[in-house]
Amino acid sequence: MRIFVTGGAGFIGSQFVRALLAEEPAVSGGASVTVFDKLTYAGNLANLAPVAGHPGYRFVQGDICDAEAVDRAMAGHDAVVHFAAETHVDRSIVRSGPFVTTNVLGTHVLLDAARKHRVRRFLNVSTDEVYGSITDGSWTEDCPPAPNSPYAASKAGSDLLALSYHRTHGLDVVVTRCSNNYGWYHFPEKMIPLFITHLMDGRKVPLYGDGSHVRDWLHVSDHCRGIALALDRGRAGEVYHIGGGAEVSNKELTSMLLEATGQGWDMVEHVADRKGHDLRYSLDISKIRKELGYEPRISFADGLAATVRWYGDNRAWWEPLKRKAALMR
Repeated sequence: MRIFVTGGAGFIGSQFVRALLAEEPAVSGGASVTVFDKLTYAGNLANLAPVAGHPGYRFVQGDICDAEAVDRAMAGHDAVVHFAAETHVDRSIVRSGPFVTTNVLGTHVLLDAARKHRVRRFLNVSTDEVYGSITDGSWTEDCPPAPNSPYAASKAGSDLLALSYHRTHGLDVVVTRCSNNYGWYHFPEKMIPLFITHLMDGRKVPLYGDGSHVRDWLHVSDHCRGIALALDRGRAGEVYHIGGGAEVSNKELTSMLLEATGQGWDMVEHVADRKGHDLRYSLDISKIRKELGYEPRISFADGLAATVRWYGDNRAWWEPLKRKAALMR
């Protein structure tokens, strides 16, 4: 299978590519991969260094909003796995335009190209944030989107547009929605890598509000196994949830990271809560378990410990990124 992966130099996309080509060869079935990535601040070719010499790997630098570039690069592929997105909620609150452009208009460009080139499957990678916030229980796939941030709204728009192409044009579309990811090669602006790298440098970490916000944490490798299952055996026109089964409050997570890095609560700075901050996310993953046999394999305790070790061993990867991010502020 020839797979066109957008955003494949980012955190989750690069894990998917590495898994297909190097880490889990049984999943790939002899797949070849074209990574199409704009290489924005969060895209990094170093993330793909482990597979750069693989005969099934090809990289094309390009913008998913550039219809001509997408058309040229997508020709001849069997499937599209669409990761490319603006993803940082805080950035979307300050400046939402790039989120609408990339996440909605970019998806539209890709869908039109997929129709033109008769792509056999289009998998749209999305997020639990499209549902808003839930106090009790868990969302199922038939719950309506109710996003509360510009980022989440743009991702909901991407999902609905993709599903409309299935219903209107007969394009084989599958949507996956995941809970919060963590793991290696994660750009250090998100909570876990930000806190780990700050604490390793002896810097205080910013905890929103009272830290009561709850997230389900999913290791990036488990997420990518779920995506591979949905790509291979998911039903066209369906949404599948991929979760980790590890609900933890931000305060509890902060405590775990302080312990892992040998720091105390004096390294925590409580900051004003984010606008529209959702209190809790929770996905019901019964559907993907029953239909596709998905099960998260990595416990949060083991995965978090391995992630902390990785950042400790890979300062050469994240230190330049943090310097660059500081200059962008």
